Amino acid sequence: MAPLLGGRRGLTRGVRRRITRSETAHHPELDGVLLGKIPVMKRTGLTSFPALECGTGRRTKLRSCLGAVVTLLLTALLWAAACGGGGATSTSSTSGTSGGVTTSSTVTSSSTSTTAGSPTSTSVSSSTTVPSSSSDWPTYHHDAGRSGVSSDQEPLGSVSQAWVSADLDGDIYAQPLVVGNEVIAATEGNTVYALDAASGRQIWKAALGEPVRGSDLPCGNIDPSGITGTPVADTSSGTLYAVAFLRSSMQHELFALDLQTGSVRWHRPVDPPGLSPLVEQERGALALSGGRVYVPFGGLYGDCGQYKGAVVSVAADGSGDLGSYIVPTSRMGGLWNPGGPAVDGNGDLWVITGNSQSQGTFDFGNAVIRLSPQLKVQDYFAPSDWVNLNAGDLDLSSMNMVLVGENRVLAVGKTGTAYLLDAGNLGKVGGALSSTDVGSSAFGVAATMGSAVLVPCTNALIGLSVTGDKIEVVWKVSGRSASPIVAAGLVWSMGGDGVLKAVDPQNGGVKFSTKLDRPVTQFTSPSAAGGRLFVAVGPKIVAFTLH
Repeated sequence: MAPLLGGRRGLTRGVRRRITRSETAHHPELDGVLLGKIPVMKRTGLTSFPALECGTGRRTKLRSCLGAVVTLLLTALLWAAACGGGGATSTSSTSGTSGGVTTSSTVTSSSTSTTAGSPTSTSVSSSTTVPSSSSDWPTYHHDAGRSGVSSDQEPLGSVSQAWVSADLDGDIYAQPLVVGNEVIAATEGNTVYALDAASGRQIWKAALGEPVRGSDLPCGNIDPSGITGTPVADTSSGTLYAVAFLRSSMQHELFALDLQTGSVRWHRPVDPPGLSPLVEQERGALALSGGRVYVPFGGLYGDCGQYKGAVVSVAADGSGDLGSYIVPTSRMGGLWNPGGPAVDGNGDLWVITGNSQSQGTFDFGNAVIRLSPQLKVQDYFAPSDWVNLNAGDLDLSSMNMVLVGENRVLAVGKTGTAYLLDAGNLGKVGGALSSTDVGSSAFGVAATMGSAVLVPCTNALIGLSVTGDKIEVVWKVSGRSASPIVAAGLVWSMGGDGVLKAVDPQNGGVKFSTKLDRPVTQFTSPSAAGGRLFVAVGPKIVAFTLH
């Protein structure tokens, strides 16, 4: 079902009654609760056809010209084949320049999309490529396994605020991404921005369409609702994937954007088949694996309608049919955690579901599920008291499951019970290797380094150690914590008081803290790359230097 730290439900109805609008300021609960004040359409690579170059003699000239013509025709055929893509709406652009800013109007040209209106992008002249490196942060929590560990672990130096972006066109629920010199921010206004990592200057923006108004939906508390789930970048093809909720069609559409310019390469509807887009929410982060993009879905705050948890997959070039897994319940079982699917070294996807409707037959609610790349169930785990969890709104999925080491999985939900699982045999119902009470409800996405798991909870950031079949609480830093990451050798997270903290992963000792003066949502998680740390603060990105 949904989160106290953003989503659809709080821990208990009693807790929800105690949270007032004055306390949340931005939204009454969950999604709006505040923590404080403060390779797609990869073409052949050609940009033009080769020129005809002929010899000087008549016979030589004829032979040379004929060869050049054949080369030209073959190249044209290859280029045309690369541009094809069944199922997706490809785009073409007409450009004009004004005041040094290039504006591209995108025109759709396919009957496969029902989107009305045209996405637009604006870009400032820049280099021809976006350099990428191993220090990028191209997906939620850095990598497909959602470790939350940055490649930048150079010891912390002198920390200072580097820049604050201008107000973007909506609140930012997605984690900022970093590719080369670009920081990618996606807003509830359905706009994706690329900002210069060193200065915060806008490089380009892509406006994908009007977002859905809160009044257009039967329930929910994000208003407007645009891009909520964190996008994913494919650095090898220079493509960014993002899902926008469009008012023009009242559908969720997957967009493939050029990382260099923000231009739209293609887009297509991506809602789970047979389910209503009006009651499905795309909150979880997108995943990219094996040439496919995976998109998770859950319900809205209020649990209205016949929504079901689902994962939809799309070929990275936009072609072909959708693949899908829909939780086999009569209702609910949402995949609403912001971490989205985690992908292991074998390409299997790991997801975790919320409360489901059943009070009798197990229907995969409150479960950790391992899916094949084709979205077939391979294994699962559910607590033995899953019926009670359903009845009490005590989602196991309030925190994403964590892949620990080579063969362990950790899950902690609203009850505060941590379950340690064997990744090769999840144990079905009641089959955990061990469990322990961490003393607090967990919400968000943990970070993990080796055997250490850093768990965000309602009253503490908790450091756990996983050794063999044993879970041990090593340290706690008091105060509500949002999803942590690891950078510069320290654990970074936003606190319930609006303070950004960095603590020692060995003992929880505070090494740095600063109070942000703008509201942040409770699922806010920073990202770090290239010696900088980036935090979404309302409609802004705030950057800090770490060295």
